[in-house]
Amino acid sequence: MYRQALLTATALALLAGCSHESTRVQNPVNLVTYRDAPLVRDVHDGMSKDEVLRVGGPPSSSQARAYKAGSCNSYILNKDGREQPYYVTFDDQGKVDGTGFLSCSERDRHDRDAHP
Repeated sequence: MYRQALLTATALALLAGCSHESTRVQNPVNLVTYRDAPLVRDVHDGMSKDEVLRVGGPPSSSQARAYKAGSCNSYILNKDGREQPYYVTFDDQGKVDGTGFLSCSERDRHDRDAHP
């Protein structure tokens, strides 16, 4: 049992490190917990803002990105009484170019720290 849990945790950690964005921060537990949320399951790179709004509804907030052209929508995911921030970023053409378990403000801080 312990060995299986250790192997699972190791595999999740390795998968988290294989992200297409080098500064992307993901908690594998969040991905497992919220994997069936429409925003997590159905939003993919290249989708338009309108498509994202149809999937996830209106965001809790939206803002211009601080370190890259485009915008960011913040959502709050809920499961079993727990809330989890989730962002969807859009490039300057309005297409999804990133998602993750942070707020847009936290995402901007990670971008700032990665590009001092």
